[in-house]
Amino acid sequence: MKDLGDLKYFLGIEVARSANGIFLSQRKYVLDLLAETGLLGCKPADTPIEMNHKLCEGMDQEPTNKEQYQRLVGRLIYLAHTRPDIAYAVSVVSQFMHSPSVSHRNAVDRILRYLKLAPGK
Repeated sequence: MKDLGDLKYFLGIEVARSANGIFLSQRKYVLDLLAETGLLGCKPADTPIEMNHKLCEGMDQEPTNKEQYQRLVGRLIYLAHTRPDIAYAVSVVSQFMHSPSVSHRNAVDRILRYLKLAPGK
């Protein structure tokens, strides 16, 4: 076994220690996620989900790439461990993992645009 010193970065979580306690941040993880989705230069959103959202399953909705949607939502679920402000919105979009539509993908994109507002929160 080897002592590698104080923990700085582990599984996408940055760790900073101070006299007040331990600070956990996933800033780099958020920036990497935004760069991967091409939303790094997007206009930020004020809230992670629209007020009175109307997301539901519908047979007449246009489908979107299921694998890409599942990957994005999975990454957002992991991010919600340190960002409780997106937990509700992520729980809503995760209900449609089996058959996502374009409106569901737009909701995921809004969460990403919200993250752009303060990636190190």
